[in-house]
Amino acid sequence: MTANPETGENLFPAGTVEPDYVLDEALGTDAAGVFESVSDADRAYWMRARAFVQDDLLPVIGEHWDRSEYSLDLVRRLGELDLLRDGVSVDGWEPMSKTAAGLVSMELSRGDGSIATVSGVQGGLAMRSIALCGSEEQRRRWLPRMATGELLGAFALTEPTHGSDSVSLETRATPVAGGWLINGEKKWIGNGSMGGITVVWARSDEDGQVRGFVVPQESEGYTGTTIRGKLALRAIHQARIRFENVFVPEENVLPAARSFKNTAEVLFATRISVAWGAVGHAQACYETALQYARQRVQFGRPLAASQIVQERLARMLSELTQIQLLVARMTEREEAGVLTGEQASLAKYTGTRAARSIAANARDLMGGNGILIENRVARHFADIEALHTYEGTETIQALIIGRSITGISAFA
Repeated sequence: MTANPETGENLFPAGTVEPDYVLDEALGTDAAGVFESVSDADRAYWMRARAFVQDDLLPVIGEHWDRSEYSLDLVRRLGELDLLRDGVSVDGWEPMSKTAAGLVSMELSRGDGSIATVSGVQGGLAMRSIALCGSEEQRRRWLPRMATGELLGAFALTEPTHGSDSVSLETRATPVAGGWLINGEKKWIGNGSMGGITVVWARSDEDGQVRGFVVPQESEGYTGTTIRGKLALRAIHQARIRFENVFVPEENVLPAARSFKNTAEVLFATRISVAWGAVGHAQACYETALQYARQRVQFGRPLAASQIVQERLARMLSELTQIQLLVARMTEREEAGVLTGEQASLAKYTGTRAARSIAANARDLMGGNGILIENRVARHFADIEALHTYEGTETIQALIIGRSITGISAFA
């Protein structure tokens, strides 16, 4: 700092020093009171997830995301707090409602998309596959260790040449003495190179139907290679997997996974979770932009004093409130057992579109500071692009919705 040697007066132009913005407070935005009536049990899960985000996640996630590091310490912490299950029932564990699972997904996404995806893959896809399609012995063998994060799980459906048309998957399962041999490739498989187990969906050479198999990743012939160079979800490792005559014993075959219909049941159950995740990302972007607008001074006043900034914040809040209402209502229908596939698609389609809009608006409102990882919005902006694609692209969701509107299928 420069000072006048005679008077001691500070000569450094203080106005050139940028303040330290505080942008990560949890504001709990709920303009319509959507979550005011949440039960005490559901709220306990929600607040536990929020405490994890504020205390454990936000102080470190920027560095992990920047360096493309997957923090197993954070995953273990999620397990300790019972935040990995996505509502899947496990013997001896407290019940977790659909609403609680949604609120956890929302809150984890408000913190970071990679960590929310960890929970989505571990609980929503891998654990749910075993819970829905596995035997009682298989559920006892794997689910408790997966719930704690001790055992990581992957869900291998998507292939390098089959993304949106996953029903056409070509990985093969050939029956042999004592089990099956699996050959083929999968891509974009979260946790697929982390040394746990992988739920593999493959087409049986016996009857041409899609079957489910639980494959330990140390199996001979299993090669999981972490995909590098991602611009989104950088703090979770996703893999390209090659299966070369991987032997799966009969005891690892999921008995109730007999066709792609069973695969679709797992995917259907996770689609609302993705919509909740979109709400969390949108909330993070809105709340960050709001805090920035209150603290950032331009033209002699806070940005928040500008009419156009207030209009933009109002627009973001409007979009956020709409998708909060939508996911809450769809989850009520899911709890009642009357949610349709088309409704789940509508929630995902609307949620990720709104999150994209809010993120773009927030990023622009923050100017150059909006592209810095430390200021949150850029990280969420990138991760929303992945969320917008996985569990069914916008186009696929639109075709599902369009089929329900017109009664005509436009799928190829």
